[in-house]
Amino acid sequence: MQPDSSTAPRASAPASRNVYRVGVDAGGTKTECIAIDDTGKIIARHLAPGCNPSVLGPVVARQIATAAVEQLRTEVTAANAGAIITHTHLYGAGNRAFWRETGEALAGFGEVFTADDSQPVLELATHGRSGLVLHGGTGSFVAARTLDGAIHYAGGTGWRFGDPGSGYDLGRRAIQRALLEFQGWLPPSRLGPAVRAYTQLADTADAAALTRFFYYDAEPNRQIAGLAPTVLRLAGEGDATAHDLVAASIGDLLALAQRVAAKLFSPEALAQLPAGLSGPILTHPVVVPLFIGRSPLALTPCEGVPIEGVRRLLARAISAPRSP
Repeated sequence: MQPDSSTAPRASAPASRNVYRVGVDAGGTKTECIAIDDTGKIIARHLAPGCNPSVLGPVVARQIATAAVEQLRTEVTAANAGAIITHTHLYGAGNRAFWRETGEALAGFGEVFTADDSQPVLELATHGRSGLVLHGGTGSFVAARTLDGAIHYAGGTGWRFGDPGSGYDLGRRAIQRALLEFQGWLPPSRLGPAVRAYTQLADTADAAALTRFFYYDAEPNRQIAGLAPTVLRLAGEGDATAHDLVAASIGDLLALAQRVAAKLFSPEALAQLPAGLSGPILTHPVVVPLFIGRSPLALTPCEGVPIEGVRRLLARAISAPRSP
């Protein structure tokens, strides 16, 4: 799957101390923007709230993203007289058409390139080589780069449809378990009281009250995903029910990754293939051991955060040969 951009990244004009590039990691939790100089050094940063259009809607998401990059540009031009932004990379979560249209509407940001927010973490995992990455944060996905440089994306179907291995999926499974416990169909575990405590409802709140709490919340995806740290804590404390719940969620994401790998790469290549684990869920100390021995992929936690992947992509594009 190729990036959503009419023009692929390419080298800019000859280097100049007044020429800069902008990179944006536009996720559901936060919008992080950087500007780099012609050496790849970060010279400005700006942090804003998340701007996933699937969560906030297109109008609010575009307002946040646009305001964030405009603020970054203001900071760059104020500190560097005559500064020119020649290229902007916008890696966004959610609808691709939305990000393409958002990029096309930006003025004064040079050549704008838009792509999925999976590409920065794929860069962290593979360093520009062929390989794949599993990401688990509020949502989840699998991304891969094949030998021909093509980018492929799997999962990331959104919080309404599950996203195994994500914070949302852990929260959803925990709530489902708690509701069945309170209905009397499953034996009590530590998850039931933990879910009830999370809602701050009365100690006598039943399954119906818990259901109303989550269904009527203005941002149910965030509220449900917010349970993930509690589930991971209980699993880390040795609670078997929480541990099994985490293992089941992670297992579904791993199964998807193995299908992707089997389709894109030869069986002989799998053991040597760069394969990373990314995001606060998949790099959690409770979760990493769950991958060991369960897959032919040599899965290892990625080093760095997504915005570092953005910086690397920007820096690599500086020295890339210009397309004919």
